Amino acid sequence: MDLILSSWPWYISGPLISMIMFLLIFNGKTFGVSSNLRTICSICGGDKLSIFFKIKVKDHMWNLIFIFGSVIGGFIGFNFLSQSKSVEISDKTKIILESYGIESFKNDYIPTELFHIENLGINNLAILIIGGFLIGFGTRYAGGCTSGHAITGLSQFQVGSLYAVIGFFLGGLTMTHLVFPFLFL
Repeated sequence: MDLILSSWPWYISGPLISMIMFLLIFNGKTFGVSSNLRTICSICGGDKLSIFFKIKVKDHMWNLIFIFGSVIGGFIGFNFLSQSKSVEISDKTKIILESYGIESFKNDYIPTELFHIENLGINNLAILIIGGFLIGFGTRYAGGCTSGHAITGLSQFQVGSLYAVIGFFLGGLTMTHLVFPFLFL
């Protein structure tokens, strides 16, 4: 169990990801999480509304199974294989979060100050809705999500994926250092 419960070093996890990517590319598949939304919309009848959703669902079922397995694996990992229910973050980050009035990271996996239903005021609700829209729009506009571009796109030397990954990092840094602090003034 110690092997499963402990963090894996980069020289183990990196080659494992590379091996999976090689197998996917070898079998003509590409990895990406956001493409499942298109498949789900097609299953739900979106193909009758837009040509964008006219796809062979059978060709994409493996990716839906992957996502389903990820959800189940995450549930099992969190509830049965986690030694702690809190997130391991640096001491500097803890100090910054405490200065914003966020202290639930000590006991909870997600900050209840932001996401608990009792604390879901108009500001937090607006942040969630606007953030969800921007993520959805950005994923579609960029032609994929972070995992698709960073793992699949970069492994196939796609220049567009390099630009997308740089944009993801710049957006994350901008949000973290320039926008996020002002949300708690």
